[in-house]
This record gives sequence, structure tokens and C-alpha cells, in this order.
Amino acid sequence: MSHHHVTAPVPPVRRYRADRDPRAWVAPTVATALGVLLAPVAFLLGGLSVMATDSCGPDDCSQALTTTLSVIFGTLFFGGILAAGAWLASWLLPWTRRWSVPRIWLAVLSLLPWLFVLMLVFTLPEG
Repeated sequence: MSHHHVTAPVPPVRRYRADRDPRAWVAPTVATALGVLLAPVAFLLGGLSVMATDSCGPDDCSQALTTTLSVIFGTLFFGGILAAGAWLASWLLPWTRRWSVPRIWLAVLSLLPWLFVLMLVFTLPEG
């Protein structure tokens, strides 16, 4: 009786997905470059957005303005944690073709909080 194990051939698709991805660095690098530009601008303009209450005082401003400011500050805090986690995960995923799509999605996700804050700042409602 033979003790040799016969292994099934590996399908070409599985071999392709296990290959090293030569462009794995592109999405995290683009996300890093854009994040370095967008995050400070989002924090600066998000922090300055509270000056929209100067004309109406903090107690007499519209509910829409105070709600938007609360969303901005919440997004800067919680979205910053989400963005940092997604950015880090996009760099740390294995650099194989299997993980190329999740890596791209995580890189894009890491930019969304900063873009959302900037959109809110530029569309602040009347005080």
C-alpha cells in the first residue's frame, strides 16, 4: 500500500488570485496622498465652521445649523477613527491579487469622512 498522497490540481483562477499583485501599492498610496491633503483642510474648515454662529449667537441659531455643526464635529471624531482604520487596513492587507478589490474599497473609504466634512462645511445652512 502506497503512502503517497495525490493532490488535486490547483485551478488557474486560484493560482492567479494567490499571485503577488504588482500594483498593490497604488490604491493605498493615492489614499495616503489625498488624505494628507484633505484631512488637515477638513479639520481646519470644520473647526472654523463654528464661526457660522457668530451672527446669531449659540442659543438663537437655527436647528438646521446646529445639527449640521454637530454632524461635522461627530464626523471629524468618529470618521477620523474610521478613516485611520480603513487607511491602515488598506496598507496591511496581503499584497496578493485576491485582496486587490477590498484594498481599493478600503482606500476609498478612508477618504470619505474628509470629503463629507468638506461638503457639509461648504453647504452650511443659514444661521
